[in-house]
Amino acid sequence: MWAYVARRLIQAVFTLLIITVLCFILTRLSADPLAQYATNPRMSEADKEALRERLGLNDPLPVQYFRWLGLAIQGDLGYSFFSKQPVAKMIGERLPMTLILMVTAEIFTILVALILGIVSALKQYSLLDNIITSLSFVGFSMPIFFIALGLMLIFAVQFKEWGLPYLPTGADIWDQKNPIELIEHMVLPVSALVIILSAGYARYIRSSMLEVLGLDYIRTARAKGLSSRAVIFKHALRNAALPFITIIGLDIPFMLAGALVTESVYSWPGMGRLFWEYAQRGDFPVVLGVLLIVSAAVVLLTIVVDVLYTFIDPRIRLS
Repeated sequence: MWAYVARRLIQAVFTLLIITVLCFILTRLSADPLAQYATNPRMSEADKEALRERLGLNDPLPVQYFRWLGLAIQGDLGYSFFSKQPVAKMIGERLPMTLILMVTAEIFTILVALILGIVSALKQYSLLDNIITSLSFVGFSMPIFFIALGLMLIFAVQFKEWGLPYLPTGADIWDQKNPIELIEHMVLPVSALVIILSAGYARYIRSSMLEVLGLDYIRTARAKGLSSRAVIFKHALRNAALPFITIIGLDIPFMLAGALVTESVYSWPGMGRLFWEYAQRGDFPVVLGVLLIVSAAVVLLTIVVDVLYTFIDPRIRLS
């Protein structure tokens, strides 16, 4: 297994190099980093050209890329053109808040999806299965901004107008180190993410469980007199979880920046919101820093998922 992991890590390095090249070129050509100074009357064309020369923007793209890559390997992601702060520091300040939101949402999503998916599979074609299936399709098809704004409208705006206890929207000033205020501000964004993610996860679990429950070894386990709980959780769910784990492994890194809409709607001070704010300004050092972290997380978690397969299903061997 260790030889397999070493080989995958070597492949991951080349994969990340290709990803960084594409991200650098697309990011660099998507916007002019000095566009924010276009309407500044105090900056002449000579000043802009001097700034462009100082930032190395006049160098050929290959030169700019290898200069950025050499610094990134050393942990230096450069400086933001807008805030003049180190990009690594900016991401480091926002990353914990995104991790808190992401991990909490993922835990609740897995619990809700497992319950809905298993119940739906065991009660196939029943009224309960039809209700869960219908709600899953509705939740999966809804755009995240619609659900986020809908939850805010009901539980923040309307509840306040009705004189009921209401939840904060995130626009007000709050102490991020206060656990009570942190939990209060997490309820709505976590709920929005759970509704979207659990709807899709539940469908995967249902289909996987139905496929596994019809296999011969499940019939054999029932014939041996094993309890329904042992058959479902020890035998069926263990094998049905393989595609589910793959989806989770790919969704986790994307949530680092994929919670962009949720963080923006609820003014959550995370990395997704950081990406959106500075992408609009053409601040490509910040954008590249976020993309690099997300890309590395995707590649590494893909390897972790492959290794987890061997622990969940002993029939799988890595070679």
